[in-house]
Amino acid sequence: MAKATKDKNKDVSISRYGWIVLILSVVFVAIVVNILKVKYQEGPMWKKVGLEVVTRESREILPNRGNIYSYDDRLLATSEPLYGVYMDFLSEGIKEDTLREYVDLLSESLATKFRDKSKAQYKKIFLDNWALSRKELAALTKYNKAGKTGKRPTIRTRYVRIVRPDINYLDLKEVYKMPFFNQRSNKSGLFTEEKTTRMKPFGRIAGRTVGSIYKDISKGGASGLELKFDTILKGKPGIRSRKKVKGRWIDVVQLEAEDGWDLKTTLDVDVQDQAEQALYDKLVETKAESGTAIVMETATGEIKALVNLDRLSEGAYAEGNPNAFSYMSEPGSTFKTISLMVALEDGVVTPEDSLYVGNGLFTYNRREVRDHDWRKGIDKGYLTITRGMETSSNVLISKMILKGYENNRTGYAQRIHDLGITQKIEWDVPLSGKEGTAQIRFPDDKANPWSKTTLPWMSFGYETQVPPIYMLMFYNGIANNGKMIKPFIAKSLLNNGSVEEEFETEVINPSLCSEKTLKQVQDILRKVVTNGTGKAVNSELFPISGKTGTAMIASGGGYSGYYVSFCGYFPSDEPKYTCFVGIRRPQGLPSGGLMPGAVFKRIAESIYADKLVPHQAKVVPDSVNIHLPKVKDGLYENTKIVLDKLNQTYSYPAEKKGWVAVTTDSLQIGMENRAVSAGLVPNVIGMGAKDALFALEDAGLKVSLSGAGRVTEQTIKGGTKLVKGSHITIRLK
Repeated sequence: MAKATKDKNKDVSISRYGWIVLILSVVFVAIVVNILKVKYQEGPMWKKVGLEVVTRESREILPNRGNIYSYDDRLLATSEPLYGVYMDFLSEGIKEDTLREYVDLLSESLATKFRDKSKAQYKKIFLDNWALSRKELAALTKYNKAGKTGKRPTIRTRYVRIVRPDINYLDLKEVYKMPFFNQRSNKSGLFTEEKTTRMKPFGRIAGRTVGSIYKDISKGGASGLELKFDTILKGKPGIRSRKKVKGRWIDVVQLEAEDGWDLKTTLDVDVQDQAEQALYDKLVETKAESGTAIVMETATGEIKALVNLDRLSEGAYAEGNPNAFSYMSEPGSTFKTISLMVALEDGVVTPEDSLYVGNGLFTYNRREVRDHDWRKGIDKGYLTITRGMETSSNVLISKMILKGYENNRTGYAQRIHDLGITQKIEWDVPLSGKEGTAQIRFPDDKANPWSKTTLPWMSFGYETQVPPIYMLMFYNGIANNGKMIKPFIAKSLLNNGSVEEEFETEVINPSLCSEKTLKQVQDILRKVVTNGTGKAVNSELFPISGKTGTAMIASGGGYSGYYVSFCGYFPSDEPKYTCFVGIRRPQGLPSGGLMPGAVFKRIAESIYADKLVPHQAKVVPDSVNIHLPKVKDGLYENTKIVLDKLNQTYSYPAEKKGWVAVTTDSLQIGMENRAVSAGLVPNVIGMGAKDALFALEDAGLKVSLSGAGRVTEQTIKGGTKLVKGSHITIRLK
């Protein structure tokens, strides 16, 4: 009986064990089936969900845009990273008690550093947005619990801008050290948005030529060199994503960005500044509509200065249109040199030949050709070709061309084309339409046929369109022993400091004419300056050659205003530079010599003094007089370093810090503290450009500068109430 009971219990145990094994086996099979289902059937879905949880959308990594340099490696345009400072008030790590504990210190730190808001205003931003974020969080939680039905609550405190302007990296480092913000980002809610802005260290100098980029830097260049070389300067973007690792979001780079190459130009900042200031002053004086000035190195074709100024308001001019290329108007008397070269080369005349000019009036096919002095009624009789060019006689030039080409008009037009004046050239700046092309028609042009008077009028610069850059190129060919070369601005492309591509001088016409003709033209251009309409350009320091130009501007089927110009080269006996100056619609009696000629002379003499006068190798000390260096006002620390390096003795300011005014007499150099008060416009008179820019921009002003040396004038007086974002212009001499 006992044995039967024992066997029965054993059978029950085995039966129960079997059921347990069976159940576990079923569970195991179910688990395996679900694993396979999750992995293979639902895998893509869960993978997507996982990525959404731990990975944020991939973003583009903007490469660093390449710099633009002058010929001597001075920065004309560079990129500077700026940072927008934001706070996520819904960040999970923010503790209310910690925020309230540090909000006063944080607000005071921000107000002291950035000054765009008071301590109270900053504090209000933090506390108001914290309170609002709690309401928004509660509304969002309720929305999620309700199964995301109805309208999703508006969230405004996720990305709140704390500091209004974008700030640089040095300022950002200070923000990270401020109370409360010196915690990990998930506890402070602080985050930044990096942007890149384009800076021009020399302000408006060569502004139109260097160009600009769009506000959204990812769109690239908008004008000038920035646009022309955009694909090279912008580089190639990379890709990054945000992944959550151990509760923190980190950037993961999937594709590295390739930084843009640098562009080195032929521009000379000093020459550019001299040319801009000379043209600017003359435009203000003559109340002109606009102007352009181009300086080119004769032997190489390198453009050293390219100025384009348009009137903004009375007495105010700024870089605007590409006037050197876009003045698609009749050039006037500077074109006479082209007619002269063609006639001399074809043997139509010699410089000594004479033609009858009379009182300066000549009627051809019922249309009058007039000299500029025809109203005087003086009978000048016969003039030699040379004298006719000196006095810029329209009558003489038209009769000269009629003599040679009245029965061969196509031959005249062809000779001009053969010079290379009309060759289509790819310039280093972006242009539109006909800009940057010379328009010389043939007699059989069906779209724009010649009239019965086109030939004589074309001979002295009408019935044609030759922009300044082509006229400069032609005159440079005369200065360059007959070899006409293309003016250019882009010198080389650099990658990490190494030259990847270098642009060489491009020859347009290796020989404009015979050596004999060239010498005759050169002699006549020199006499224009010494004996003719270009007398105002003549310099006592060195010889200048060139030609004046005065042309009426075609407008609405008639003529309105004048375009005056001067094109030439210097020194005449060994040309180093060729220069063109054009002024459009000046007020007063138009004169190619007195208006653009005066600008040409000022530019030429400045370049001559800086570049062409040999400097004395050794200066013998003056045993009688002591000459102390002239020192600009600036920061005490920098001034002290310079004076110590020069082994100069000086008196110290009361406080050995901050801004100082420097005085120099015959015996010593002295420094006095110079107050720069918060809320007031700094007084920068006497400072150098670098210190003045720093002081004004640090105060929140937008600065334009002109000239070189020390500040002599500022358009907003120092000590007046500061309005951040205002524009101020400083002039240096």
